[in-house]
Amino acid sequence: MPLSDIFGQQFIKLELESKTKAEVFEELIETIAVQHPDYDRAEMLKAVISREQQMNTAILAGIAVPHGYCKAVSSIVGAMGFSRSGIEYGSPEPVHAVVMLLMDTASREQHLLVLSRLLELLHSQAFAVIQAAASLQEVKRILDRF
Repeated sequence: MPLSDIFGQQFIKLELESKTKAEVFEELIETIAVQHPDYDRAEMLKAVISREQQMNTAILAGIAVPHGYCKAVSSIVGAMGFSRSGIEYGSPEPVHAVVMLLMDTASREQHLLVLSRLLELLHSQAFAVIQAAASLQEVKRILDRF
């Protein structure tokens, strides 16, 4: 399964409005909830915040991967967003890319595969191209390869 199966165009925001970690969590969860109105927003937010309280998810310079296990979702869902100005994330530097994942507990094995592909993407030159992309189609073409 390519990453574009999780991060379809409707789950990608080329320009986030958020300026803080709390705001970006809500903005990306709203992106998921619009496509999945049956998913409980509060439960998704609680899962991400709970995981974030264990350890900050800003994993690379300027990149954060907030995630969590949540009963409100089925399988794995995600949203991706970019901020040219940066988001205050409680990390040494502002975050410019946020990749959110939520999954049910039955998806643990698949979750590891997704994280592996995601890390491969984040460490590649392709991610810099995604961050500078002017269209969702450009992003999709790259995600199709990972």
